[in-house]
Amino acid sequence: MPNRLRYRVFYTTRQKIVTSVLALIVLAAAVTYTVDRLTTPEDRSCAAGVERPAGSSECIGVNGDGHAFGVPALAGAAAAIARENETLKPGTYATVALLLPLTSPDSGTRMKVLHEIQGAYAYQWRANHASNDQTPKIRLVLANTGRGSARWRPVVERLKTMTGAPDRLRAVSGVATSSTPVREAVTALTGAGIAVVGTTITADDLANGPGRTPFPGLARVSPTNSDEAKALAHFGKVDAAKALLVQDTRSGDHYTDTLKAAFAASLKGAPYEPQLFTSPPDATDEGTTANTFRQITHLICDTRAETVFFAGRHTQLRQFINALGDRGCAERHFTVLTGDEGSYLGADGRLDRDALKARLTVRYASLAHPDAWKPAPGRPVPAAGGSTADYDRFLADLVAAGLEPVALQDGQAIVAYDAMATAVHAIRQATGEGAHYPAPADVATQWPQVKGSLRVRGASGWICLDNHGNPYDKAVPIVELAPDGSQRFVQLAWPEGRPPAADCLPPKRG
Repeated sequence: MPNRLRYRVFYTTRQKIVTSVLALIVLAAAVTYTVDRLTTPEDRSCAAGVERPAGSSECIGVNGDGHAFGVPALAGAAAAIARENETLKPGTYATVALLLPLTSPDSGTRMKVLHEIQGAYAYQWRANHASNDQTPKIRLVLANTGRGSARWRPVVERLKTMTGAPDRLRAVSGVATSSTPVREAVTALTGAGIAVVGTTITADDLANGPGRTPFPGLARVSPTNSDEAKALAHFGKVDAAKALLVQDTRSGDHYTDTLKAAFAASLKGAPYEPQLFTSPPDATDEGTTANTFRQITHLICDTRAETVFFAGRHTQLRQFINALGDRGCAERHFTVLTGDEGSYLGADGRLDRDALKARLTVRYASLAHPDAWKPAPGRPVPAAGGSTADYDRFLADLVAAGLEPVALQDGQAIVAYDAMATAVHAIRQATGEGAHYPAPADVATQWPQVKGSLRVRGASGWICLDNHGNPYDKAVPIVELAPDGSQRFVQLAWPEGRPPAADCLPPKRG
């Protein structure tokens, strides 16, 4: 039997019209939503001056308002910088940017980044609160170039727009890795007339020199790889007849390329050809090099070598040390000497600590160490090249800035503090009488005068720049990796074989 009630409710002419209208409304809403989604750009902003590029989840850009770029470990330091920046009155400050791969997925790089930010902030605090009210005041901003610094282009373009008011960017520091992206970023910045102060870049070809100025306005506070190699040679007095070089064949990494050249120069006359490995394009990846190192350790046992120079990045260095710990000739003692990438090993949880107990000594040329300027029995502090007082001032600034405790064993905070000190020194030296801040181009012209009585008394040692912006005879702490993973200071070494003279004036070359 037909349901008359259903027929009357659902099939009347009026109801059909109402149903049709409602369906059209729903359809129109769906179409509108779809069109909006297709035509309205997705909001990819992270914070002021920071956004996620298309196809990326990283927050890339420049910020000094406390944004931590999605990295929780950086939140405290970023907030401290923001609080300091908020105290500055418009028109009274110059800005320094800290250019770093803040969102690197590599744990060692992230630790290094954190320590560099802490060190830079400690000197910002000193510049604004403990420098006899010198001007201009200093604003600090963080500039993230992303994993492997691959996103450097938009960040550098942003920095180039910040030289005018209200930012008045006058220097870029950080610049911590001797890689091709960093080299390109430095080229673009210095080409735009922006002064750059490298923290832990050590590659010889990421520097200016006699007859070549590819980076006008670049200064560095760390010694070059060649100087590190000279300091290691003076310290170790290595017998080339009993030495061997293990080196990465991947080209384009300026740290590795110049380090292996420097080591090869110090091993002239060595009886063995170098042992080769090839790291992945991203040297923080594990790749398959551990397999290669297992084979290389067999070959090392076949030689008369006692000292092994290692030219490569820290991931491969750790793999090599782990392999040596399991070598067949366990009764023989070996010493591994390498560059400042060794500073990562102390915090590397994948390092086989037992390998360091297997008649294996690992030493590296550090850029700084907390014990380098502390007197100890049989190890007096040199009369020149740095001082205990300079280092103690750095420690006091960490406390005053509210940053204690800060891990100092890897030297990164110390070097970043010194790079910031060098940047501020140049900014203030370039500020004319009666002026509130210097012209951008005037900051970069200050580097040849950072020497003698105008040197920067850094926590890592004196910073006396030559006419090309490179540190002259900078102190090089030789550090040994202890079996418990701690980084034990051994002795200061010097590229020139001895500390600089008291006047710290680089001699004429050639």
